[in-house]
Amino acid sequence: MQQELAHARALFNRQGFFAAHEAFEDLWRAAAGDDKDVLKAITQVAVALHHHSTGNLTGARGVLARAARGLASAPRRFHDLDLVRLRADLARWQAYLAGDAPQPPFPQL
Repeated sequence: MQQELAHARALFNRQGFFAAHEAFEDLWRAAAGDDKDVLKAITQVAVALHHHSTGNLTGARGVLARAARGLASAPRRFHDLDLVRLRADLARWQAYLAGDAPQPPFPQL
């Protein structure tokens, strides 16, 4: 799983959100337990940012809200991913998508 996770992460960090979503989705579908929940939420983050990139702000808001709920009770780290930082990044993106803040930088995993 580590190699596949590193590949999905690299796609995400290069802002290849559609491809990252596909890679994370493969990991999510193969996972079990708590790993499955975290991977589902990270997949949703990639989907939300893909929606943003295509101008679908309504879709981005809705999927990002689900992702944030899914990550709310996740551990501080997932493998080598800093979920505390990701949750903070998502809060800034939610404020932006609500019209309450300027667009922040894209999150990095």
